[in-house]
Amino acid sequence: MKKRGEKMTDQKPYGSVLLKAVDILDFLLEYPSSSLKEISDGLKMTNSTVLKILDTLLLVSYVSRDEKKNYRIGAKFRKYFNQDSKQVDLVETTLPYLERLQHQIDETIHLGILNMHEILYINKLDPKNQVIQMSSKIGITRPLYCSAMGKAVLAKFSAESYQKYLSTTELKKYTVHTMIDAAEIETEIEKIRETNIAYDNEEVENDIFCVGAALIKEEDIVGAFSISVPKYRITDSYKKEITMAIIRAKQEIEAVL
Repeated sequence: MKKRGEKMTDQKPYGSVLLKAVDILDFLLEYPSSSLKEISDGLKMTNSTVLKILDTLLLVSYVSRDEKKNYRIGAKFRKYFNQDSKQVDLVETTLPYLERLQHQIDETIHLGILNMHEILYINKLDPKNQVIQMSSKIGITRPLYCSAMGKAVLAKFSAESYQKYLSTTELKKYTVHTMIDAAEIETEIEKIRETNIAYDNEEVENDIFCVGAALIKEEDIVGAFSISVPKYRITDSYKKEITMAIIRAKQEIEAVL
């Protein structure tokens, strides 16, 4: 036992397997839905070592594995960085529908919840066959007034809550395309109330186009999801295809919430 004041610089960690498990969990937080080979290559570990650790993490539900044998953070582990069981339930409930959506539209998909007048990312599905991928991560937040998920949620606010949000929120520009005029934002929100679909046309990040929708259960906002695409890939026909896919997924998810 070290004496009070003694430096801890020479202290060695106990359990190299545990450290490797932490590396794997960190990798899956950054790269959800990764294969065994992708994890092994990314961490420069052997397949057999990674597989043994993954099997143990699967056993205790710290990771989960889909039908394509890709791995992601499991429901039990999520509870440690988010004590809200409703959030965990939303991730698990929506996952098969978002995976199906990604089979149709091979782009980045985000799932978020309303958190202190922002959208908090609680899940992310990376595209399978796209070279350019989003740098976003689970745990980051986006403003309501200029993100696709945020605007979709904002459109579901009551008139009183909406006005309170605008009066207490600093509307700042993230790009030259960010709308910060309250009247312009209101005009767009009115359109979203009619269509239930929101767009972010390079408003939060340059060169990124997003399509989003809110998830509603018994008139309560339970979350939102979106598809993010590099702007250069957006055409009128692709935008329509994404929009229709979002609408179908929204209907499917809300039917089981």
